[in-house]
Amino acid sequence: MHCKKAWAALAAGLVLLTPWLASAAELRSADIHPDDYPTVMAVRFMSERLKQLSGGKYTIKVFANGALGGEKETIEQAKIGAISLVRVNVGAMNNICRETIVPTMPFLFRSVEHLHKVLDGPVGEEILKGCEKQGLVGLAFYDSGARSIFSGKKAVRSLADMKGMKVRVQQSDLWVSMLEAMGANATPMPMGEVYTGLKTGLIDAAENNYPTYESARAFEVAKYFTKTEHSMAPEMLLFSKRDWDRLSTEERGWVRQAAKESVPYMRKVWAEREAKSLAMVKAGGAEIIEIDKKPFQDAMKPVYDKFITNAELKSLVRRVQETH
Repeated sequence: MHCKKAWAALAAGLVLLTPWLASAAELRSADIHPDDYPTVMAVRFMSERLKQLSGGKYTIKVFANGALGGEKETIEQAKIGAISLVRVNVGAMNNICRETIVPTMPFLFRSVEHLHKVLDGPVGEEILKGCEKQGLVGLAFYDSGARSIFSGKKAVRSLADMKGMKVRVQQSDLWVSMLEAMGANATPMPMGEVYTGLKTGLIDAAENNYPTYESARAFEVAKYFTKTEHSMAPEMLLFSKRDWDRLSTEERGWVRQAAKESVPYMRKVWAEREAKSLAMVKAGGAEIIEIDKKPFQDAMKPVYDKFITNAELKSLVRRVQETH
């Protein structure tokens, strides 16, 4: 594919340009979200802390708005060291790092507080560490809210309403299975194509959180937002293992500390952004629909049977469920 060749050429060029031996290094980071999105703001906050901790030696330049490509492309760029950091949804890592399937599973987390307790603890550390063998060093988890269904022509008020609906999902086998278990026709596509897909009728619905629903202007073409809250799949901040191996122990400590300190900042701006986005979509005419979630939860057994297949994954799921 020409696209892959183009990314490879870009990556090769950027590897040569990475100023590792310069007195001040600007690390490159990629994000598909716009400049004012909480994940972008959090990595910029991390850059400020890294600059302070390193005495001005390191800063981070965030390429937002998908400037370096979609999540799949930027993961590949980080793997080969073309960029140093990448922020992606955990779902984008499911086919790369097996452990990331666990926090992506439907209806796994009971609340935001439960999510934080799990991700800030040993289970979260284990999942982040699992990505190293795939060329990526896990630094932190960021919030991504609860994901729900939004649709245009038809409102989803029960599980039966999902039958046959063409629903956009992330390009992940797990997400396809999750929506198929609900009776939908799962349609993988990049987030950047969702607005047009909804407007033209290529898809009937999509699923995401309030800030993405608002920032993508999806509420203009899909006014029904059904609070299935089927997943709290978090965001991940990953560092290129290739670049990580070039850092000294002290430098790695700076990066880890700056990343860790960016987490509470991200959670604060995320909560503020969720409230603001909800108010904006309501003002824009969106209808927020509450539903009985139990039929949706009950439909997920085949998804767990299909993806939580070995003892390691079953143990991780059990430890999440036992966290209080």
